[in-house]
Amino acid sequence: MAEAVRIKDIPESDLTPEQAQVFRDLIAGRGRLLAPYRIWIHSPKLAAALQTIGTFLNKKSSLSEREVELAICIIANHWQGEYVWAVHTRTCVKLGIPQSVFDAIRAGREPALENERERAVYDLARIAMAPGGGADEVFDRAERLLGRNGMAEVLALLGYYSSVAMAVKLHRVPLPA
Repeated sequence: MAEAVRIKDIPESDLTPEQAQVFRDLIAGRGRLLAPYRIWIHSPKLAAALQTIGTFLNKKSSLSEREVELAICIIANHWQGEYVWAVHTRTCVKLGIPQSVFDAIRAGREPALENERERAVYDLARIAMAPGGGADEVFDRAERLLGRNGMAEVLALLGYYSSVAMAVKLHRVPLPA
């Protein structure tokens, strides 16, 4: 028997004026109310702030779409956020990253990443998720390849998608078909 979904949707007619405005903004920007925002709308100021951050990280950062999606998959795997993992590994494969990369990540092995920037994203994420400050050589290579702005964006992606992965995991959002 599947565990019950824990999202508590608010009927549109029951939204506070502030929630209703955030709801309209989210629908206008995304076309639908994505799963994490169904959770975060209970705190409309939070939902609005996270929407701004999420849109920037996904659409306007200095990182390529592949780099963004790879970082999302790495953190989804870290948190065992199966919904986020399923959605974003599918996107990565469509973007041309081999399935073998995700098989390796899932198995705890080093993935074969030929693109230097993608390797820097992976390595930066790995040291960020580990105790301590990480190896200088990894940090310096990430700085050289991604720049300080790219490094900041990778770290913000890891934080933002940690929130997404934890939210959908704890609220038992079912995996997409």
